[in-house]
Amino acid sequence: MHCVLPIGIIGALFAVIVAEEVVPTAVIESGNVHLRGNLLNCLHKFEHDQTGHVAFLGGSITEMAGYRPRVEAWLTARFPETKFTFTNAGIASTCSHTGAFRLERDVLSKGPVDLLLVEFAVNDDQDAHHAADDCIRGMEGIVRQLSRHNPQADVVMIQFVNPEMLATSQAGAMQLSVAQHETIAKHYQISSVNLPGEVAERITAGTLTWDEYGGTHPGPIGNQLAADLVTGLLTAGWNTAAAKSVEIVRSEIAPLLASSFSEASLLPHDVVKLGEGWTRGLPEWKSIAGSQRAQFSAAELLLSEHPGAGLSITFHGTAIGAYVLAGPDAGQLLVRIDGRDWQIVELYHGYSSGLHYPRTVMFACDLKRGPHIVEVKIGDQHHAQSQGHAARILSFVANGGT
Repeated sequence: MHCVLPIGIIGALFAVIVAEEVVPTAVIESGNVHLRGNLLNCLHKFEHDQTGHVAFLGGSITEMAGYRPRVEAWLTARFPETKFTFTNAGIASTCSHTGAFRLERDVLSKGPVDLLLVEFAVNDDQDAHHAADDCIRGMEGIVRQLSRHNPQADVVMIQFVNPEMLATSQAGAMQLSVAQHETIAKHYQISSVNLPGEVAERITAGTLTWDEYGGTHPGPIGNQLAADLVTGLLTAGWNTAAAKSVEIVRSEIAPLLASSFSEASLLPHDVVKLGEGWTRGLPEWKSIAGSQRAQFSAAELLLSEHPGAGLSITFHGTAIGAYVLAGPDAGQLLVRIDGRDWQIVELYHGYSSGLHYPRTVMFACDLKRGPHIVEVKIGDQHHAQSQGHAARILSFVANGGT
């Protein structure tokens, strides 16, 4: 019978990591678990101050009762005198772009973060289908925003796994999203866990099967494996001798991409000038085809189903887009920035046929820093599989602000 390696074996794995000496810019690695730095800042908060804010940011794998509550339970048992605040900032289907734009609202506004556990590799791959730079823009934006918010915050980046990512790993390579997120982790000396590599190796060794792991949304064995690797990594980091530790100031590290979403925000509806045919309010969900998730049922949206209906936004920054719910009747937006040519932005997604799917669509990512005027109107065409022209906008998003 196949099984996950018991925690004793996992502990032995990390004993090898701890034995290494941490020196400036050094990376301690063992298999698919990478200890970079030492994670001593959150340890000091947990042990000395006996308080801790631990935030989990990601998609459905974070939102579900999976690896996250297991890590929470382990921390609570490990530090019984510590008063923890745990923030679950997982939203199903969302990619690292959406994560960067909602980070302030969903995580940083809850107070200084001592430890952030973040995963978006699966959704950057299968949901957003991001190109290489787009994988960087979102995740690097999250790291840089966090570093400004709390320069001492520790980070663990977790790459989860879907079947295609597993096959790529079994072939000896890394899926694009995993490779790009690992590039960020190395650049900023962030500890990481590569589950595609770990699961592939265990399947090859005959100690695990994909069915036992549980699939893209892991089952109990898969979630326990992820939690064990994370908690083993934390333990290894905390066991690193403080005298040999190196303080890493991530806010002083040059960005990999100048266009990363390091000043990302959700724009308030008040900055949007609505024209005729647009309304602000709650959709009549009961009369609209397609399911929608409860967390969005009371959200005030910007709404239109009328081709030609327009709005405008003035903002100051380098990127602009929209965080939308794209359902079976999702339409197209026509967008013009600073009086240039109109471009078509498709709202409909491959998962829209039965669900009002949350996604961020970008209009521009590398504008010259400064003031910009954005005009948006509903297009008179729509995707071949769509049933209408609807735009349901949770928020316009910008890198820079208004």
